[in-house]
Amino acid sequence: MNEKFVEKIYKTIVEDGVGEYKNLLDNTALKNATDKYWINVLELYEKLTSEEKEKMLKFAELIMIDTISSVFGILDGSSTLSGGNFEFEVRINGISTEDELQDTFLGFVEENNN
Repeated sequence: MNEKFVEKIYKTIVEDGVGEYKNLLDNTALKNATDKYWINVLELYEKLTSEEKEKMLKFAELIMIDTISSVFGILDGSSTLSGGNFEFEVRINGISTEDELQDTFLGFVEENNN
């Protein structure tokens, strides 16, 4: 169950997310951007070569993977939140994840990114 869940999380957040960012970066005209952070990123992205753009998107992918891993670590109890301890029991379709979401997720990433 955990394997299927982390696969869906990876596809939805990482694969689809990187694709959405690439689409937005490639197709948003700077003059149409209104958010100051988005304007800054577009200005940078437009100056990059194709190879550098791919590296930037790979870095965004890495950030997404690290963030998901961190959240799963907090839910699993292997990582703590700053300033507080909380007890979690995560269930998928009523079945306990047995505190293995982070390990299962990172294993999936390793298997599928080599």
